Amino acid sequence: MSNKTIWDGDGHAMEDLPSIAKRLRPVHRRMAKTGTGIFPQFDHFKVPPGLLPPGTFQWTVGAKEWMRFLDDVGIEATIMYPTFGLAFGRINNEDWAIDVARAYNDWLYESHLSKSKRLKGMGLIPMQEPEAAVKELRRIVKEFGMCGAMLTSTGLKSHLGSREYWPVYAEAERLGCCLAVHGGAHSGLGFDDFNHNAAAHALGHPLGVVISFVAMLSNGIFDRFPRLRLAFLEGGAGWLIMAMERLSGSFAAHPPADPRKLSIQLKKGESVADYIRRQVKAGRLFIGCEGDEPALGLGAKLAGAGAWVYSSDYPHEVTPQSCKHEIEELLEREDLSKQEKGAILSGNAKRLYTRSTSPTPYT
Repeated sequence: MSNKTIWDGDGHAMEDLPSIAKRLRPVHRRMAKTGTGIFPQFDHFKVPPGLLPPGTFQWTVGAKEWMRFLDDVGIEATIMYPTFGLAFGRINNEDWAIDVARAYNDWLYESHLSKSKRLKGMGLIPMQEPEAAVKELRRIVKEFGMCGAMLTSTGLKSHLGSREYWPVYAEAERLGCCLAVHGGAHSGLGFDDFNHNAAAHALGHPLGVVISFVAMLSNGIFDRFPRLRLAFLEGGAGWLIMAMERLSGSFAAHPPADPRKLSIQLKKGESVADYIRRQVKAGRLFIGCEGDEPALGLGAKLAGAGAWVYSSDYPHEVTPQSCKHEIEELLEREDLSKQEKGAILSGNAKRLYTRSTSPTPYT
């Protein structure tokens, strides 16, 4: 495939924290200088730079470097997510969260998105105060043309199916933008006493994502907001297969008492796995993946090829060389058809991130 066809559904901006701090209100700007910084820590690990894979997590990667990466790897466009901002949900002060979200979004637009239409963004919104989140979502979509907003998989006081967040989902539906739950911050998931970062990293991403997915699915978010497009990123492919199996069995054995119809609404004879496939086919549910995941072929078979969105994760634990290798591996897979490969590498991301008040079904 050429650089006219591949869309990277999950790249990362490397925050220039001093530049973001300058955009904070004066009181918060002083706090950022004298305190522990703008964003919380991801978890209890602090990995020395010398232990990171060579060529990854380069804090000098800006818009120019991103454009060189896209040209080198052969990618038309990328959708940018934060790095330090993956822990944004752990901010427990509403005023701080509102100010940081606005400052980050202003910085991302000015430093990256305004430089090229090939650099697209998912902003931060302060879910700590849903009314403010609605306003910020509206601002970044209308003023900056962002594709939508990221929701953190951990840190908020309530799960993402909670009704306090429903106004945010309604606004995203009205705007025709998407929302994406992204893993990355692992505190509170049950392994805060782990002594190896690799172990916490391996479990943290999929667990945070699947918890958020199940909370939203079981509380009827897909039913209540039928035009909303949702993505769940950087948890791999295997967690969805597990969720389809476990949820189908558990909801059959323990159907919820739901007189007000606030939980998942299954059709007669429909399993949760069937329900998930229905959301995928309708163009409402998307899952981030990489090209070399063994479970991807099975995931495409069980959930549908329309679910999967290629994600580079650049410049985290990857390099241009490793990304090219992953794309080559995906193109060489024998468990995916040519049409499915095209959907995963570009078509699905375009359906997810292009603003539309009516989701585009996968055909």
